[in-house]
Amino acid sequence: MMVDNRNELDRCDCNVIHENVVNEVREKMPDEENLYDLAELFKVFGDTTRIKILWALAESDMCVCDISVLLNMTQSAISHQLRVLKQARLVRNRKDGKIVFYSLDDAHVKQIFNQGLIHINEK
Repeated sequence: MMVDNRNELDRCDCNVIHENVVNEVREKMPDEENLYDLAELFKVFGDTTRIKILWALAESDMCVCDISVLLNMTQSAISHQLRVLKQARLVRNRKDGKIVFYSLDDAHVKQIFNQGLIHINEK
């Protein structure tokens, strides 16, 4: 019979609390509200359609019509996702006559996106 030792690697067998480390980390820990907001931000990245929209907007400002053709989705579905992205302050819009163009809110959005891609492509 083979014994599964994987769980043993995840467990700490010591009962020693390293108070200096715990206290140092506790002092640097962001407050609960900031951690909640960060978790909410990352939830927005948890949808493939929103990721595709962000990738497209990292390449070029686009209107809803362009994005819907690119992703082969209805304008209504794209508009809904853009609202979510706008509420999360990941995208912004500007009017040019009757056309509304969307773009990434700032350079941080592309950095977050690129860091995620770097991470998943590491071997």
